[in-house]
Amino acid sequence: MAAGEVPVRAARKNAPPREDVLVAAMATIAERGLEGLTMAGLGRQVGMSSGHLLYYFGSKDELLLQTLEWSEAALGVERRALLSRRGPARERLQAYVDLYVPEAARDPHWTLWLEVWNRSQNAGPHERERQEAIEGAWHRDLVALLAEGISRGEFRPVDPDRFGARLRALLDGFSIQVAVGLPGIGRGDILDHVSEFLDEALVS
Repeated sequence: MAAGEVPVRAARKNAPPREDVLVAAMATIAERGLEGLTMAGLGRQVGMSSGHLLYYFGSKDELLLQTLEWSEAALGVERRALLSRRGPARERLQAYVDLYVPEAARDPHWTLWLEVWNRSQNAGPHERERQEAIEGAWHRDLVALLAEGISRGEFRPVDPDRFGARLRALLDGFSIQVAVGLPGIGRGDILDHVSEFLDEALVS
């Protein structure tokens, strides 16, 4: 063993919990943006070398994807709690939209999503399947809510799957504009647009 080399077993023993690394990565994105997230800087925050981080995650792409999966898991819990509440389906659909749309420019979750999407051009099949799993969870919850509203007579009898796909495409397009900070449109504007669209397409 070369001088100063850390044995693999010791590296595993001394490594912080995986979630601590993901929390630190998300906090860095929130505070300094993606440009502030480096393997060396993240390693200093959690007491690991950049080499050890690469050992555990393999690449920065994998670190970003795992951070997104962790963040999405938390959002999934919140989303399911919102959608399982009692009350009109239209109110719960609005809660879904509120959760989907970024809070403001440089929203950390959306910043991370956009970066993972950008890097997915060179991703392998396994990574693409994991991204699809995230998208699929949002879609399934939306389709179930739409189907409930239709069955209760609150919504027009649209195809829930097709309408859900179109609605999420609309939300993605609007949300990207907010996330990147395009002037002239904010979160409130988007929520008004989407609310008007939903009332016209599903209720009135």
